[in-house]
Amino acid sequence: MSDPQTQTVEINGFPCRVWRKGSGPKLGFIAGLGGLPRWTPFLDRLAERRSVIVPSLPGYPGALGHNVLDNHLDWVLAVRQLIAAAGLDGADLAGSSVGAAFAAELAAIWPGSVRRLVLIAPFGLFDEKDPPTDPWAQRSDAVPALMCADAANWNALKEPPAGTNSPDWAIEQTRASEAAARAFWPLGNTRLEKRLPFVAAPTLLIWGEEDGIMPKRYAGRFAAAMKQKPKIATIPGAGHLAELDKPDAVAAAIIDWTNGA
Repeated sequence: MSDPQTQTVEINGFPCRVWRKGSGPKLGFIAGLGGLPRWTPFLDRLAERRSVIVPSLPGYPGALGHNVLDNHLDWVLAVRQLIAAAGLDGADLAGSSVGAAFAAELAAIWPGSVRRLVLIAPFGLFDEKDPPTDPWAQRSDAVPALMCADAANWNALKEPPAGTNSPDWAIEQTRASEAAARAFWPLGNTRLEKRLPFVAAPTLLIWGEEDGIMPKRYAGRFAAAMKQKPKIATIPGAGHLAELDKPDAVAAAIIDWTNGA
């Protein structure tokens, strides 16, 4: 894999990394739990067909500033600024997990900001009779198998680069978990269902068949809350971060959808 181009934009006075790779129509991607400490095969598959733009959320790898975001509105406004600064206004937008919840917020509150929308196992809804798994309440050795159907895929994402002796890598990963918790704890319940009816963009919901965080039944809950009914795709052999387990299948579904298939 060749390295993407890296740009830094400023959000609330803090630097946030933006990766770019590929050519063609713009496609934004907002990462899920843990963020993206490195470029992945999934992003390369997308970049074969599109100009892929990947902004890092405040506090996630490559970005700072989560500690000044005190409530959910602060977060939504910061993500809105980040998407605009990355040049993604009016483009196709995909998100995974917590990133998908923010993508849905943008599409609901600023309908003109998103052309076509893809949500991979988004956070944002909660049913006390069928609750999601709380990722922040787990032992560290249990997290990889909750994030991916094949725990090795999560471990590969989080493995320090060869020759890294600095504690900075571990600090960055811990900060990413803290940032997500600051935005979505407890249990990812942001009452997003109140805003989903305002999503006008054609929407694809993608769910890993083996998701250990968000029950697959939540796909139906999302669909029921949306006036513009989404298409739902299930990815066999994939967990919560389906794009890590099955990069080719998830990328192909996104490309087909954003191309109008």
